[in-house]
Amino acid sequence: MKAVRRLYDWVLSWANTPYGVPALGILAFAEASFFPVPPDVLLLALCLAIPARSYRFALVATLGSVAGGMLGYFIGWGLWDQVGTIFYQYIPGVTAEGFGRVKALFDQYDFWTVFAAGFTPIPYKIFTIASGAFQINFPIFAVASLISRGLRFFLVAAMFYYLGRPARVLIEKYFNILTILFLILVIGVLILVQYLH
Repeated sequence: MKAVRRLYDWVLSWANTPYGVPALGILAFAEASFFPVPPDVLLLALCLAIPARSYRFALVATLGSVAGGMLGYFIGWGLWDQVGTIFYQYIPGVTAEGFGRVKALFDQYDFWTVFAAGFTPIPYKIFTIASGAFQINFPIFAVASLISRGLRFFLVAAMFYYLGRPARVLIEKYFNILTILFLILVIGVLILVQYLH
C-alpha cells in the first residue's frame, strides 16, 4: 500500500514541473495498458493549477489514453498466450473465471462494455487487453474508447474551467459516484429509446 502511495505522490509531483503536460500524456497512455495510477490524479493537479487550460489538458489525457488503450488491445490480440498468466498475477482480484464473465459482457454489449470501462472507475486496462484477447471489432473498440475517455476527462476539465478550486473538493469526494450515476442515466435513456421504438 505504501508503494502505491509513493507512486501516486510521484505522479502528482509532475504537476509542479514544466513537463506536466507531456507527463500527463505518457501517464494516460501507460495507464490504459499497464500502469496502476490513473491519469485523473495528474489531470486534477494541472487543471487546478491553470483552470483556463483545462480543456487542453483533457485533450492530452484523452488522446494518450486512447492510444494506450490501442496498445492494450494489441497486447491482448497478439500476445495473450504469452501474457495471460502474468495478467492474472499483476492485476489483483482478476481471475480466469472473472475474465470469462468479461467475455460474456463483450459478447452481448461490446460497445457499452468498453464505454463503461472507459468512463467509470473500473480499471480500463483490463478491458483494453480483454478487447484484444476476445478480438472485439477494433473500430467499435476505438470509438467507444474515444467517446468514454473523452467524456470522463472533459467533464473533469469543464468543472475546473467553470468552478476553479472548489471543483477539486467536489471531484475528489464524489467522482466515483458521479461517474456511475451518469452511466446509469445513459443506460436508462438507451432503454427508454429502445422501448419507445
